[in-house]
Amino acid sequence: MNPKPWDLPALIDHTILRPEATRPDILKICQEARELGFVVIFIPPCYAKEAADATAGTRIRIGIPVGFPLGGQRTGIKVAEAVDGVDQGATILDMVVNVSRLKSGDYDAVRQDIYEVVQATPRAEHKVIIETCYLTDQEKLTACRLVVEAGADYVKTSTGFGPAGATVPDVRLLKAAVNGKANVKASGGIRDWAAAEALLAAGADRIGTSASLTILEQWRAAKTGK
Repeated sequence: MNPKPWDLPALIDHTILRPEATRPDILKICQEARELGFVVIFIPPCYAKEAADATAGTRIRIGIPVGFPLGGQRTGIKVAEAVDGVDQGATILDMVVNVSRLKSGDYDAVRQDIYEVVQATPRAEHKVIIETCYLTDQEKLTACRLVVEAGADYVKTSTGFGPAGATVPDVRLLKAAVNGKANVKASGGIRDWAAAEALLAAGADRIGTSASLTILEQWRAAKTGK
């Protein structure tokens, strides 16, 4: 298959959220982003300022998770995390939906949880991780509606810490559900270009992965036929 002319580095959130990742690891992905053209890096919140300093003067944006990885924190805690992250230099916030509230049918609470984070950090871009592996298709549709109603920019499939990650059927479902009112980020278990390409073709607007270098290498090989 000939790859479509995507600007792949600009579509990948170059990610390192391993619990054992060290400061040198964080600074390394900052350098990789500079060299390879990634415009978003995703890192633990404690390194937001250092990453912002390391990428100053570039178009690279710093992303951090909020309410990670389970989403069950009280809203005030998520808001505090978000505000602190923005103060430290993050401009993209990926917050985890309150999965328990969602599955309990507490939809007003879920919507308000997202809304308060969005309102508290108006200068940031907001993605809401709905953790699709725990949801029925109807719950995924409901989650997309709540994300849109709360004013977030993206619905995102997965944290990568659950038992399953992004799938083509889920991306298609989420893309149809948001109906152009939000974007879709696929993440979780995306380890090669074949998987990334399939998700992009299904409608994903962004790819979140820690296998960015492998995917980029394979994409370039596919482009050149080598």
